[in-house]
Amino acid sequence: MTALTKPLPLRDEVFLLGHDGDTGRTHIHRQALALGLAGAVLIDLFLAGRIALRPTHPAGAPHLHLHRHHERPTGDLIADTAITSIRHANTPPPLRGFLRGFSTDLYERTRATLVTAGILHHHQRRRIAGLMRTDTYLPSHHRWQIIPRARLCALARGREQPDNHTAALAGLVAVLGLTHHLYLDDDTATLPGRLLNVANQHHQPVRAITTAVDTTIGDLATAAYR
Repeated sequence: MTALTKPLPLRDEVFLLGHDGDTGRTHIHRQALALGLAGAVLIDLFLAGRIALRPTHPAGAPHLHLHRHHERPTGDLIADTAITSIRHANTPPPLRGFLRGFSTDLYERTRATLVTAGILHHHQRRRIAGLMRTDTYLPSHHRWQIIPRARLCALARGREQPDNHTAALAGLVAVLGLTHHLYLDDDTATLPGRLLNVANQHHQPVRAITTAVDTTIGDLATAAYR
């Protein structure tokens, strides 16, 4: 795989696919997207062998544990912050509780990281005789959205077997409700289920994280109607 096509962190790909590349607007509610970003951080850490998910008892909810033989920083500030949060918790944090807490300002932190890397450009526009300012963040090149979308499209149409990274991305895109915005396949009605089916054939902890993202987003929607 060349440097050009090497996947970005899962978190960054979810962020980019969660926005319209021409307007910079989010496809879904920002808080829901932030929960997806938090799940993506944990999935990347699991795939890198940094964390494990274990229940406190056989029928209990999963909690986050660090693998002690991986103590060195990852080099990714957001991922290292997640590791530090897990390490310094008094008890192993519950998965869903961690998603809620870590997602609080994760949208802004992810955006800042992408701006620093040159993947997003910050545009400022003034309206109403310069009295109102609008900040827009757009991809510096279309490839940042085209490459992950192409991998998902190939997966959706059965043209290739996904790696763990792309399978996890498929699961997150499905539970976040992004499939209708990405034009991956003509059969949009069955597409989320097909993507989840592919994702569910991979690591069980990744499925658990994706399910927790879905459930926590549902909790937000329920709370909004109370």
